[in-house]
This record gives sequence, C-alpha cells and structure tokens, in this order.
Amino acid sequence: MTRQTWTAFASAIVFVGLAILLVVVPVPFVTWGPGGARNTLGQAGNEPIIKVRGIQTYPTTGELDMTIVATTAADGRLSLPGALVNYWLPHHDTLPRDSIYAPGKSAAQVEAEDADQMETAQDDAVVAALRAAGQPVTEMPVVFSVTVGGPAHRLLVPGDLVISVDGVLTPDVESVGRQIQQHQVGDRVTFLVWRKHVKTEVTLTTAQSSTQPGVAIVGITLSTGYRYDPQISFDLGQRIGGPSAGLVFALAIYDKITAGPLLAGRHVAGTGTITPNGDVGAIGGIQEKIGSAEKQGATAFLLPAANCADLADLKSAMTLIKVATLRDAVSALQTLDTPGGAGREPACP
Repeated sequence: MTRQTWTAFASAIVFVGLAILLVVVPVPFVTWGPGGARNTLGQAGNEPIIKVRGIQTYPTTGELDMTIVATTAADGRLSLPGALVNYWLPHHDTLPRDSIYAPGKSAAQVEAEDADQMETAQDDAVVAALRAAGQPVTEMPVVFSVTVGGPAHRLLVPGDLVISVDGVLTPDVESVGRQIQQHQVGDRVTFLVWRKHVKTEVTLTTAQSSTQPGVAIVGITLSTGYRYDPQISFDLGQRIGGPSAGLVFALAIYDKITAGPLLAGRHVAGTGTITPNGDVGAIGGIQEKIGSAEKQGATAFLLPAANCADLADLKSAMTLIKVATLRDAVSALQTLDTPGGAGREPACP
C-alpha cells in the first residue's frame, strides 16, 4: 500500500471518527418544538378533562386548546446535528441547557417542580374563573408547608385553610401568627381548618424554635388561600407540567359555569400564566405553541400581551389575540362572536 493510500485511509478513519463524535457527544443545549395540544373542553378517556361539581354548568361548543412544548428531557442528551436542525426548523428553537434546567437539579426534581407549577396554575385558574363569573371566593390563610418532624407534622397538611386558632377567628396570615406568638413552648394550640370541604379540628403542642430560644413554634409556613363551594378537578390523561396553561384552564372553567357558549363553535387555542386576580403573564416557547395550535387546526390564538415582542416576523394563518387579563380574553372571544367582530380583537402590533 502506497503512502498516499495510507494517508487517504487514515484521513477517512479520522473523518468517520469525527462524524461519530458529532453524533454521540452531547452538546450543552436543549431543543423546543411544537408538542401538540389538548382540548380542555374535551375528555380524557371517558371523563371530562375539567370536571365541575357543586355549581350549575352550561353546555359548551367548540374546542379550547392548551398548547404544549416538546423539549429535550432534563436527563436527555442532544447531539450537535440535532441542535443545528432544530435551530433552523420553523417553530423550533435551540437554547442553552442552563437557561432551561438549573445546574445541579436532577430530572426527578425538575419533574416535581413542573408538577407543582401545574397544580398551582390549576388552583389559580379556578379562583380567577369563579371571580370572573361573579361567584363568591373568600381569601383565607392557608398552610403552605409543614416541617417534617415538627409539632404540626402529620396533623396539619399543606392546603388546610385556617379558620381559627384557639377559637379566635383568623381572617389573614398575620392574625394566625399573632395567635401562635401568644403561646409558650409546650403549650397546646387548637386549629380549626377547612380541609377538603370539611371542618377539621387539630390540637398540637408547640416546640421551641431552633433559631430563637424560648420562642414557641408549630412548624408551618402560611400563605394566602381561597375558599369556595364548587369542586373543580382536572385530569389531562397525561403528565404535563408548568404554569403556562393557566389562562386556558380559567377560560374553560368560565365557559362551563356561565350561560351561553363562549367559543360559539370556534376552535381556539392559547397560552399564558394566570393569577387568582385574573392577570395573564408571559410564558416561554410562544412560537412553538403557536406552531402546535396551527397543526391542530385552531383559527384563533390567545397569547399574553407581554409575549408580543417575541413574535418578531412570525406569520400565522390564525388570528393572534393579545390579552393582559382573563377579562380581556373573555371580551375578545365575545367580540369574535359579534357580527363584524373579526378584526376588532386586540392584536400584537
């Protein structure tokens, strides 16, 4: 074999090796792309995705899609060719891994956080929808977390709404704290809480703070919660995380508990976080979610006003409607349903 032949053979080996490395060696990026959509007014199996009890409901028409982003899993790996392909594909993106997944977090931690965000989004959507529909909602202090091994462990649970402490009504977080502060270490404290629509009395014994000697604690943190009579549950039929479906959940609930079909038979999709007051917040992956909605055949798409700047030169056959509140979204859908309404809905500039 001549020197030239050996050189060509060695070059080919090097080339193949480099090609294999390009495919096998992961790069510190993740991809985003359209991940489909779910009609929140539809069913998962034989059950409604959103089930409403304890309040009058009304028929709905049309489809109201929550949109999903498909992304590289927290424990997944991405090759350079895969990163480049997704960078150039429409409605796809390639992003630095650390901008999506915090360094040091396991896949299980990421999944748990996503699940918590989804649960919070659903809870906030219920409150926002009930308020928009004029249904009574009462703010109350709620047990946010319980210290493992503390006085309240296995007695109080996250989600307990605190009605009173030692028979004294506690309408807010501060009043609960004041009642607890009146106790000495070793005192018994009685909580009356609202748990799963049932009043429950719990008595526990205070312990000493590990950071403040002589200060009595019960081992809980508190936040603001909400009490209402309707029972509203969610079953998406698949594991989906994150907070970005809040707006669509709230609209679906509102449509179910108010007279007249909000969508008037239309196929609408959307995205956006929601607060209990009905404020709509920005989300990530807006172009990917628009791509998901287009693939499912939606004709209108509701998006947070704060995401308008992320659309750049995006072209879409759908009507793109910007909203800042749940009320904006309801009003925009009602505008679409009026004669000559199309074209008068708020759009991104």
